[in-house]
Amino acid sequence: MPASPKESVAVEDYLEKIHELIDEKGYARVADIAESFGIAQPSVSNMVRRLDEKGLVIHEKYRGMTLTSEGEKLARRIIKRHGILSEFLDLLGIEPETAYHDVEGMEHHISSETLRGIEQIIAELKKDAKMQARVRAASAGEG
Repeated sequence: MPASPKESVAVEDYLEKIHELIDEKGYARVADIAESFGIAQPSVSNMVRRLDEKGLVIHEKYRGMTLTSEGEKLARRIIKRHGILSEFLDLLGIEPETAYHDVEGMEHHISSETLRGIEQIIAELKKDAKMQARVRAASAGEG
């Protein structure tokens, strides 16, 4: 049975967080993830077990976890998508806190086709500072 959309979002959030923790600290533990998400450790343990069963992480009880090559590949794709959307909203002049929350919602539901289109828009805006300024002004309701 395929994962529900809600579970898919959770899987992506966990992989992104595990990757982030490993980059920051060299390891990721259930306690670190629970603290970061503000949820109970048993809830994190259940999800980590599912990620392990899906072949996305290797979890050694009481020692922490690492991403498998498949988990790493998926985490990098999620992080790239997050970065593209963040950069796009920044170019639009969206306030950082608003952009953060918007990206968290959009990153799980955007198609590859739409993401490629946004990448092209970013590339064009970066080439033309005047266009970038006009877009920011329009986003702010000034134009």
